[in-house]
Amino acid sequence: MCVYYNGDISLLHIDSINNSVPLIVLIRLPRNTLVRLYKRSKMKIPLLGLLLLPSLVGSPTRAEEGPVCPKTETLSRASFPEGFMFGTATASYQVEGAVNEGCRGPNLWDLYTKKFPHRVKNHNADEAVDFYHRYKEDIKLMKKLNTDAFRLSIAWPRIFPHGRMEKGISKEGVQFYHDLIDKLLKNDLTPLVTIFHWDMPADLEDEYGGFLSERVVPDFVEYANFTFHEYGDKVKNWITFNEPWVFSRSGYDVGKKAPGRCSPYIKDFGHLCQDGRSGFEAYVVSHNLLVSHAEAVDAFRKCEKCKGGKIGIAHSPAWFEPEDVEGGQRTVDRVLDFIMGWHLDPTTYGDYPQSMKDAVGARLPKFTKAQKAKLKGSADFVGINYYSSFYAKASEKPDYRQPSWATDSLVEFEPKTVDGSVKIGSQPSTAKMAVYAAGLRKLVKYIKDRYGNPEIIITENGYGEDLGEKDTDHSVALNDHNRKYYHQRHLLALHQAIW
Repeated sequence: MCVYYNGDISLLHIDSINNSVPLIVLIRLPRNTLVRLYKRSKMKIPLLGLLLLPSLVGSPTRAEEGPVCPKTETLSRASFPEGFMFGTATASYQVEGAVNEGCRGPNLWDLYTKKFPHRVKNHNADEAVDFYHRYKEDIKLMKKLNTDAFRLSIAWPRIFPHGRMEKGISKEGVQFYHDLIDKLLKNDLTPLVTIFHWDMPADLEDEYGGFLSERVVPDFVEYANFTFHEYGDKVKNWITFNEPWVFSRSGYDVGKKAPGRCSPYIKDFGHLCQDGRSGFEAYVVSHNLLVSHAEAVDAFRKCEKCKGGKIGIAHSPAWFEPEDVEGGQRTVDRVLDFIMGWHLDPTTYGDYPQSMKDAVGARLPKFTKAQKAKLKGSADFVGINYYSSFYAKASEKPDYRQPSWATDSLVEFEPKTVDGSVKIGSQPSTAKMAVYAAGLRKLVKYIKDRYGNPEIIITENGYGEDLGEKDTDHSVALNDHNRKYYHQRHLLALHQAIW
């Protein structure tokens, strides 16, 4: 039987937020790593924390082979500023499982995996890694790894099974996150909480299309405000949205992720999409998402329990090197506008990048003056999920009768040059992407210069492989040479950015 209770929330206004809270950075180990960075005058770029990793550097090979490790390029905690923190990270839908326990309601991804099993290889997250029942074991592993922090996300339908407070609050769901956060704090692990990692309550998705409707704004703010007042005395680092660019473009423009919407003319996925309007819906979704963010941040800054906390968005940019000399930096700037500036410009300056307004025109929704005022300065830090980099090249003139994010951006990007002669970085044969750590350093500097040297959180950084039968024995999996190489290179790049 589901046990519900009614929440009693009172709002208290505070005049200012403590601006001394340090910046956070996340680097993905097998499950991610959180890194925190303090501002120091002699640092080139402010970054904060790190876990001691094995000093492994060299060229990546196949998974069963190990890279050579020059002794001259070693790192330890002492290599980074005092207070620099390492951690691990997860997302609720990807790890919790227990989809039918604790009165959890269904979410957007539950609907998607059941409706389109062929798109996800007949997989779902009904059980996942069973974090809901086994989080205490995972916390023991975090301590064994000597980590300092943990990024988690709260599942909206585990708190409000039907999306709204008036329809019931899951007592067990609320208590689960209390127990998890308390266990983290007891083990000296700093929690960083993401409020929305794509798990939209199915009832709201069915009722009005989720973030396609502006009706989502008050519902999201109610949910976010509940989490602030419920956990704000324990959690001081918050993320409203994870990877809004991926959520909007992949879900509503190319149809690769939930809810899988796109127009029939979209390459690769158009024939799979049953509904959608590419070139329109993604911009509407992100617009409603940004307005929701601004209103949630406004509530956060009035939350007495949350005093001294910080809040932002986890963006997902890659770095881009210009392939053609003619386009050069203009091409790089344009693609970064469409990937990162789309959501970072509004939270910094109060409006979309001019390049997007010029290209998208009337299809790009407009903020009101009041919305611009709330959006401007609505992020206390910039969260960055970085994995790899690409070569960028200006694309040919598109067919404007078939609009999409890609035709609007007018940029093509690949991990190698058009003729295939030059790859960006190195790429083991089993790797899913190129290893280009210099891209992380360049990206951080770009953000520093473009957005006024904000605090930065590397909220994700990681490496994935497709292992063949030969690569799946225990010794290969445990040695994990290529992942060690990946993290070592990126930690060196961060070290260079800081000092």
